[in-house]
This record gives sequence, C-alpha cells and structure tokens, in this order.
Amino acid sequence: MPPRRKLSDLDRGRAIGWLQDGVAARQVAQRLAVAPSVIIRLKQRFQATGRVQERQRSGRPRVTTQREDRFIQRQAMQQRMATANDIRQRLQATTNTVSGQTIRNRLHNFGLRARRPVRGTTLTANHRAARRAWCTQHVRWQRQQWAQVLFTDESRFSLESADGRIRVWRRRGERFAEGAVLERQRFCGGSVMVWEGISTRLRTPLYHVVVNLTGVRYQNEILQPLVVPALVRFFRMTNAPPHRSAAVNTFIQQARVNRMLWPANSPDLNPI
Repeated sequence: MPPRRKLSDLDRGRAIGWLQDGVAARQVAQRLAVAPSVIIRLKQRFQATGRVQERQRSGRPRVTTQREDRFIQRQAMQQRMATANDIRQRLQATTNTVSGQTIRNRLHNFGLRARRPVRGTTLTANHRAARRAWCTQHVRWQRQQWAQVLFTDESRFSLESADGRIRVWRRRGERFAEGAVLERQRFCGGSVMVWEGISTRLRTPLYHVVVNLTGVRYQNEILQPLVVPALVRFFRMTNAPPHRSAAVNTFIQQARVNRMLWPANSPDLNPI
C-alpha cells in the first residue's frame, strides 16, 4: 500500500510529540504510514509558525463571474440537448473564453448532469388535444366504472437478449476476454408475441400470437373466444391496424361491446 500524503489534526499532534521526544522523522513516518517528506514539512511548519494545521489555500482562481454562471445555467435549461462545447462557444461569443470542462463544472454545481434522454413519441397539437379530451371525459370515473373495463394489449418478447443497451466492466486489453464478450446470433434470435386482457375481476388466458395478426384473425382468435365471454361493458385496445379493421368494427357492434377509444400516439395505461 502506498504511503499517505495527508495527516489528520490528531496525527499531526502525535507526530510533533514524538519529534519533541527525540524520535527520528523517518521512524515517525513509519508509525503513521506516511512519506518522510510529510513529517519533515510538518516539523518545519511547526518550527516556523508554532501550529500543526495546514494554512488556508486560495485555490485556483475562478475564471467565470456569477453573471456568466447564470448564463451557462440558463443556456442548459433552455436547450437541454446542448453540449458543453456548444455552451462554451456561446459564452465565448459574448464575454469570456473558457474550456468545456469549466462549463461542465458550473453545470455540476447547479445539479445538472448529462444523462441519456427518455425517448418519447412526437406529438402534434391534435394529439395533445385528443389526450386532453380523453382525460376530461374520464377524470370523474369511479372505481365501479373502471372495474367494467377490460385492458388488452399485445407484447413482443425478444428470445435472444434484452433490447436495451448493455455495458460491461473491463480493463485495458480485455476487449476479447472471457466474460467480456456478448454472444449473439448473427441473424437475430427471434421473438414471441403474446396477448392478454386483465380487469379488476378477471384475467383472460394468455394467447400466443403465432404469425402476423390480421383483423380477421384478431376477431376469430381473440375477440370471439376471449373478450366476449368476459362479459365486460368496455374493453380497451390499442390503435394497431388489426384492431381498427372493418371486420373488427363490425364484430364489435354486433357483439354489443363498447370499445374504449384510445387517442393516437398515446402511452399505454398502467392498470396497477
């Protein structure tokens, strides 16, 4: 273990006491597990000032003013995707020349950290209006009304690995080390799509969608055997093309099941 370079106030006092008792500086350094130069500087400081505490240091001069700090924060808040170099160039064009690391340090002081953004769907004014209208229509629904809704959806699960970004811890030169290589099939590993519906009273059987789901197959394999026997008043499904086909709309009207309209480009509801 390499020797320490700093001592606590208690250790400094102990070191001065040993030195005054005639213990050699090298032996004191060994007892405190520090470099001998640390004890020698401590002895010189005590002889010159009579104190063992380190003197206050001014540190590196700050290159930005408070006004420039506020400018940096405002630029980052107004344009969240701007890089540190983008903000540095804007600041340089107005008043000061600083490094990109200085910009990062100022943003860190304000509690801002660079993180991967959450991916969201592009929403137009019509999308937002439809969302608001749907929320206004259902904002006063009670538990009894929501209990009459069957939430349905399909989900696709990858058989190969997680779809998210995967990182691995490794040292220099361990790029191809065992345990640091993510093995994958060359032409994908396939996936499984399943469908299910849930409500506060029941849960439909899990249905395995074998091939591409069409409107006719959605009616004959899912709606007729699984949704209709559930005897719900409303059922909610997404805006996938098979769900909006003419055959499905006709079947829903004949079965007298109310479909809960879902705004386009809307996130899925979490029934929990």
